[in-house]
Order: sequence, then structure tokens, then C-alpha cells
Amino acid sequence: MRVIIATRIYRPEPAAASLFLGCVSDALRAQGAEVEVLTAKPVPGQGEGSRGERIRTFPVLRDRNGYLRGYVQYMSFDIPLAFRLLITRRPDAIFVEPPPTTGAVVRVICALRRIPYVYDAADIWSDAAGYMGTASLAVRILRGIERFALRGARGIVTISQGVADRVRALGVHTPATVTGFGADTLIFRYAEAPVERVFLYAGTYTELHGADILIEAFARFSATHPGYRLRFIGNGSGQERMLQRAHELGIGGSVDFVDPVAPAELQPEFSRAVASLSTQFPEPGYRYAFTSKIYSSFAAGCPVIFAGPGPTGSFIEQASEEVEVGSAVAYDADAIADAMRARADAPLPAEGRRELASWTAAHHSMGAVGRRVAEVISVAARTRSRQR
Repeated sequence: MRVIIATRIYRPEPAAASLFLGCVSDALRAQGAEVEVLTAKPVPGQGEGSRGERIRTFPVLRDRNGYLRGYVQYMSFDIPLAFRLLITRRPDAIFVEPPPTTGAVVRVICALRRIPYVYDAADIWSDAAGYMGTASLAVRILRGIERFALRGARGIVTISQGVADRVRALGVHTPATVTGFGADTLIFRYAEAPVERVFLYAGTYTELHGADILIEAFARFSATHPGYRLRFIGNGSGQERMLQRAHELGIGGSVDFVDPVAPAELQPEFSRAVASLSTQFPEPGYRYAFTSKIYSSFAAGCPVIFAGPGPTGSFIEQASEEVEVGSAVAYDADAIADAMRARADAPLPAEGRRELASWTAAHHSMGAVGRRVAEVISVAARTRSRQR
């Protein structure tokens, strides 16, 4: 079996999607498949991403933070991808990662070449665009492109039942498999280290994440617990505004913004943090999204403070019945500050952190998720073989 993974983001670029797609590749190769990845050329200095798969990269337009985000940037990936898919040796199946424009390109080429594809619907992009204030005409166009990409797929994989239900509500009847999400436990694992006075936010922060509330919460926390630091590692919109607000509140010297780092460099940051932080803005109607970054924190033994609506909080509350994973609170600066005080006053001891990491490896390994996704791709590939 020969499979192509078409994605704008792949390891070694530090992101949850990169780790996920890499684990899918690993699982396919473990089944004996030949895997080729068509992806964007990474930012220099990020290291090597291949574990045996063939990675073909090509230059793309990135924003000033080095992130491939925005329609012009997406097109700089999608247009070359179309030509590459036309001339490459025909695969048995293609696995495609959003944005929807990439999915639409893959659908057109797959129709021309009679190739089945599987679409990764980790989120509904047109919903997210609408809630971020994008013009209504642009949202309608994106909705149409997204439906087009979803409907042409042989199968859809997604991380939660909420997203699967939303796909159905959009009038898409392509078979959808809920595979869940997890952590790359080959990278994120428990490592004994002295816990520092740091609260860590790792990953992308956009308007939809609502991470700016952490500045307000940390200021209130610092009034009773001076000497701690709030560290953001990643990229996104609003960094300048958040830093300005931190200075206005008198905590600018205690807030760090660090560029994205490789997952192997992020792991010790989790090991040393009192807790990691995760947020989701409580936009009405957009309550099915799951904050997958929490798994990497758990796998390193670092408890999480999550603020916001949706299934992430429910998951944390249910998991807390088995192991100490952290806490879920309302999207409110005072509630977050109180949770930070509780964690600072009673940090999770080494034994508890080790137990959390072990529990995550046993129940939420991305390797297991990768195998479930690989099976969906294999079914699509076998369907093509029978139709020859």
C-alpha cells in the first residue's frame, strides 16, 4: 500500500497537528505501507522530521512569525500541491489535513486520478472563521469549500463526537470515525525535574483560544503570590496587545513570550512548570472544540488548568476521578487566578506527576490514535483496490 499525506504542517514543526500526522505515518509504516509526505518547507533550524517516511517539501509564504496562516499563505501551499499530486506516482490513498482549500484541491485531483482520500476534520474551519468575526461572505465561501472537501472524501476522521455531529449538521454524510487524540509519548513523558514557579501556556493563541484572559488572571494571582512567571511558548495573534496589557497591570517583567520550540525542547518545560494553562473563548455555538494540547502536558506529568466551555472541561472532570490531572474552571479571570493559587499552594508532587504521565501513556497515547486513523486510511485504500 502506498499512501500520500498532504499537509501544510508536519514534524519537525512544533504543533499538535505535526505530532498527530507523524504518528499516523508511523502507524501506516508499521503496517508495511510506503508513506510519502507532501508538505511545506519548515523554518530553518527545526531539525529532522522523518522516521523513515519520505518527506517532500516546497517553499511557502509565511507570516512574520514564521507561521503558515492566512488565505494567501494557504494558496502558496495549495497551488504547488495540485501540480505535485498530478505528477506523482499514483498512491492507493491520500490523507489530507485542513485547511479546507487544501481538501478541495485534493478532491479535484483525486477525482481526476480516481484516488480515494480521507479527510482529517479536527475542527470546522468555517465555524471558527465566523466566530472570529470574518466577513459573512467569506464565511459562506469557506463553508462551501469545506463542504466540498468533506463530501468528496471516502472517510472522515475527527477527534470528538461533537465535531462529528457538527459535520452531519452541515449536511455531510461521509462516514466519520471518532479516533480521539493523544500525546506523542515517545517525546512527552515523565522526567524528574525541580518544579519552578512557572505557569506555562504552550501552543498557538488566537482570538478563538482567548488566551489574553490569562494576563488578567495572572495579575490577580500575582497580587497574593509574587515571584511566579507566566510563560507563553508558541505563536499567534495578539502578542503585542497581551504584552502591553501585562505592562499596564504591572506584571510585564513576569510574562515571557517565547518562539515555538521543537517538541523535545518543550517536554522539559512541562516537567518544570507548576501547571500548564489552556483556554477556549466561550463563543456561543462553538462549544464542540476540544483543546488537544492538554494531552502533551499530561504525558509529561504536568497538571492542567483549563478555562472555557465545551468537552475539554468535561473530560478533565471525568479524568479527575481516576488520576490528578488538574482543574477545569469558568472562563473568568478570578476563577483562573483562584485555580492558580490552589495549584501554587499545593503543587502536584513527583509521585503524582509520575502517575499522571503513566495514566496518559496507557490511555491516551497518540500512537494508539495513529493506528485507528491508519486503519481508516487502509480501508479506503482497499476499496480502491477492489474497484480496479
